[in-house]
This record gives sequence, structure tokens and C-alpha cells, in this order.
Amino acid sequence: MISKETLFALSLFPYLGFLWFISRSPQMPRLALYGFYGTLVFVAVTIPAGIYAKVQYGEQLANIDWLHGGAEAFLTLANILLVLGFRQAVQELGNREQGTGATPRGQGTGDS
Repeated sequence: MISKETLFALSLFPYLGFLWFISRSPQMPRLALYGFYGTLVFVAVTIPAGIYAKVQYGEQLANIDWLHGGAEAFLTLANILLVLGFRQAVQELGNREQGTGATPRGQGTGDS
């Protein structure tokens, strides 16, 4: 049976491939791409935090609230970037479908 640590390490390679492909797509929203890269930052922060929790406190990272919360903040930030990036892309797509002659919100076309 493969250990969870080995599986975690091996899962990095498909994720790096995913990042490589989406970073080359012109349709990928940049802000969302930063969010996907932010997930790597989360992993990079979580690993040393987990080691510190084990060495300093003799516990798993999940059992040291302040350390766990600090690491999870990076995942939260990455998720926020993802949502904002895709939200922006959906809004831009909607604007394109309406055409460039769309009137700004609150301003009528003069037809009453």
C-alpha cells in the first residue's frame, strides 16, 4: 500500500503539468491562474509548518491552531483569487455577448 506522504508527493507532478498547460492558454484568466499558483504556495508553506509542528510540539499540524490557521490562510487567498479571476472572465464574456454598443448601467437608450 502506498503511503499518504508518497501519494501527496506524486500528486505534485500532475498538478505541475496542469499549471503548465493552463499557463499557455490565452483563455485562462490571469487572476485565476495566480490562484492556481497560490495553491503551490499553500503547499510550500504547509510542509515546513507541519515539520515545525511535529518537531516543536510533537503534534500534527492540524492540532496546532495558530500554525494550521496561518497555513490555511494561503489556501483561502488562493481560492479568493480563483473566484475573482473566473468571475471577471464571466463578466467580460457577458459584456462581449452584449456587444460593444451596450449602454452603461443606469443610462437608458432613450426609449421610454
